[in-house]
Amino acid sequence: MEQHIDFESMEESAKRAERIRKTITYGLLSLWAVIVLFPFYWMLLTSVKSYSSYNAEYIPTFIPRDPTLQNYRDAFTQVPLAGYLMNTVIFAVITTALMVVVSVLAAYAFARLRFRGKHLLFTLFLSLMMIPTELVVITNFVTITSLDLRNTFTGLILPSVTSVFYIYLLKENFEQVPDELYRAAKVDGTSDLKYLLKVMIPICRPTIITITILKIIECWNSYVWPRLITDDQAYYLVSNGIQEIRENGFGRENIPAMMAAVVVISVPLIILFLVFRKKIMAGVSRGGIKG
Repeated sequence: MEQHIDFESMEESAKRAERIRKTITYGLLSLWAVIVLFPFYWMLLTSVKSYSSYNAEYIPTFIPRDPTLQNYRDAFTQVPLAGYLMNTVIFAVITTALMVVVSVLAAYAFARLRFRGKHLLFTLFLSLMMIPTELVVITNFVTITSLDLRNTFTGLILPSVTSVFYIYLLKENFEQVPDELYRAAKVDGTSDLKYLLKVMIPICRPTIITITILKIIECWNSYVWPRLITDDQAYYLVSNGIQEIRENGFGRENIPAMMAAVVVISVPLIILFLVFRKKIMAGVSRGGIKG
């Protein structure tokens, strides 16, 4: 009887310890979430404050007294923010589409096709990841300039249509598909292109969706290359466009309008991540094949 009572006491202590552990864990996670999200809240808060009320504040307020959308109107009327957004959408869509096509074809070739020197070529291909980004940027700049492609969408897009990491990720994913499927398809007379489209891509869709979303985010946040290759505002993306607004627009004077422009630029990526967050996590962590 005493042993039974001791067992129940130990079980109750274990449950209490587990509750305490979960409480501490969720408390720390909640605190970290507040720290991470506070800059976004402050950005949104500032964007709805009027210019006069913002300048009149000696002590920052956490709730706007007279919220206004005038800053958002100013962001679209006083500077060419809509043009920056359109350029970025064009750049991101075309670059991502080309990158996905190139990466899928290259990964399939390395994963399934047999040709002399494949392993050596793939090793040399992976070694490109060891080259510092600065050297690649310099080489691309010299090449694009020599081709007279500065201040063009072609010059913006071309250096970004390949990715060694994404090709490697897709290759590893393709190799997880059983070889028996490929042999059976070849016996039925299926071409490699048809096998890729009908079998490989549907099976590996989570990874392809993941690299597509990550590439869009990468293009949206691209700063160094657009800054180097464009000095014509007609080809500015949101990254160097927001820098132009800060330096030569209203950014140094009208902080609320500047924050409104930043909100407009940030919202598409936030929505994209919230909508596809599960697919991103599934594609990155996917280690097997769904049956």
